[in-house]
Amino acid sequence: MNCKNCQAVLQEQDDYCKSCGGKVIRNRLTFRNLFEHISETFFNYDNKLLQTFIQLFKHPEDVIDSYINGTRKKHVNVISYFALAITISGFYLIIVKKFFPETLDFSQITLAGQEKFQKNNMAFIEEYQSIIMMLYVPLYALMARVTFFNIKKYNYTELLVIFMYIQAQISIASAIVVITLGLLGISSSIVGMLMIPLMIIYSAYVLKRLLKLSASDIVVRTLLFFVVLGVTFIIITILCLVIMYLTGDLNEVFGPAFEAGKKIGEEAAKAKSAN
Repeated sequence: MNCKNCQAVLQEQDDYCKSCGGKVIRNRLTFRNLFEHISETFFNYDNKLLQTFIQLFKHPEDVIDSYINGTRKKHVNVISYFALAITISGFYLIIVKKFFPETLDFSQITLAGQEKFQKNNMAFIEEYQSIIMMLYVPLYALMARVTFFNIKKYNYTELLVIFMYIQAQISIASAIVVITLGLLGISSSIVGMLMIPLMIIYSAYVLKRLLKLSASDIVVRTLLFFVVLGVTFIIITILCLVIMYLTGDLNEVFGPAFEAGKKIGEEAAKAKSAN
């Protein structure tokens, strides 16, 4: 008998291939054993996927440091986990858009005259969400490099691994939370906004455990991270405004807001003069 994966010679009593580690399958595929395989793969407490998800909350350093230091079999590797998160995020957007569209409705917190811009912005995010997720990682890793400038435990490549795990975990957990709340009838853009501070807290928690920082130190580093984030946001905003000015989109985006503000000012002036 040969292994169906690598063709290595097997003994009749073997349950796993000694060469590639693949499980020996003796039974024909049926609905029953297909369901058992799916249950074992995704819902068994001992499987790597569930263990990785749980450990990234309980002991993230066990998952991330293990991968960085060369232990790659204990948990789902970072590339696979990140790819899974991108896939889940894609399904999540489809489900939310179809069944809970109000979750993506930010009109209540949009400035007057910016409704079209906000709608186009959300459409862009939905269309390119996987690319945006990938771009977040090197940006966050760079900001962390600046924030923890005097801590040399991890190089930039290792920081990429750290933030790939963090971003993947946040994406998977967010999808689960928002869809669950939607099923319970709690479906609002406010839910999405509340996820932002939770993401920041989780990221700080992971870095605290990885770098073995005190509570006061991680608070200071988090505040410094906000400063770095603010500077980065200003730079990106300036670059976007320059590009929009050069392409002629600046007036299209902000023109309605200026007109709305001008109209409000005129109405206020008329009301004041009438009084």
